[in-house]
Amino acid sequence: MQTRPLGTTGPQVSALGLGCMGMSALYGEADRAESIATIHAALEAGVTLLDTGDFYAMGHNEMLIGEALRAAPAALREQALTSVKFGALRDPDGGWSGYDGRPAAVRNFAAYSLQRLGVDHIDVYRIARLDPNVPIEETVGAIAELVEKGHVRHIGLSEVGAETIRRAAATAPISDLQIEYSLISRGIEDEVLPTTRELGIGITAYGVLSRGLISGHFTADRQLAPTDFRSMSPRFQGENLQHNLSLVEALRKIAEQKGVSVAQIAIAWVLSRGEDIVPLVGARTRERLTEALGALDVTLDDADLAAIEQAVPADAAAGDRYPAAQMSHLGTDR
Repeated sequence: MQTRPLGTTGPQVSALGLGCMGMSALYGEADRAESIATIHAALEAGVTLLDTGDFYAMGHNEMLIGEALRAAPAALREQALTSVKFGALRDPDGGWSGYDGRPAAVRNFAAYSLQRLGVDHIDVYRIARLDPNVPIEETVGAIAELVEKGHVRHIGLSEVGAETIRRAAATAPISDLQIEYSLISRGIEDEVLPTTRELGIGITAYGVLSRGLISGHFTADRQLAPTDFRSMSPRFQGENLQHNLSLVEALRKIAEQKGVSVAQIAIAWVLSRGEDIVPLVGARTRERLTEALGALDVTLDDADLAAIEQAVPADAAAGDRYPAAQMSHLGTDR
């Protein structure tokens, strides 16, 4: 497995990370045994970075990862690096109530995550979205205290803009920024990516297949449960969906010419953006994991990249990546 640096202050990690959210919430039913088997298969393949959030199904995802780590051979367990987002407030009905970045809350969230994961430290810890009522300096400062005490190894950020990145980096060393980045979500290229590169901060890119939209497996007639995030996502609605799937078909032609899948060429494109970018793949099954890992063997030359750019230009997608109510919490506008 290839490796990449997670910024200048973070660890060396696998070239692909595993985003585990879909194993617990927001994307339809998942099989617990298959989820654990997929985590084990990822570790066996050399994947080191496991990403989660303490609010994914109200702690279920962390407990799932903890169970998988306990059942893994010691050598694989020791290579696993945990990346945890915190701060999102939930209610018993599954609703969302904002974000809490107060230092006392940071310490509280971390204590519960350590217990659920069954680890003595979290490798990368970050607030999921900026708390508008708490300066980022206070939130990052609280994580820095956890680093000093050995409960956290590295400080990350999530979905924040260039100004916030600079303020956070002036407070404590930041390893990486987790933010959506894919062929059809390229908002970081204007300001965010130049800022992280100037400051030596890595990128962990989530949504590299845009929640399955550009995986090559999503069809217009697919029925989504009301609890599935995509049932509310503008990019999966009506004419937006039809337009976006037409982009996928254009991408499919390029993939077929190279003898690879649509998902593989979409992941390979993100990998091609720079050694400072680590894509997170949201595979929920071993089959999808195997497909995603195949992207590591895909080489895109200048002609390939030009063809992809022509097929799926920047800003080609129809619809925002989140519902309007959630867009204000994001660090980029698309």
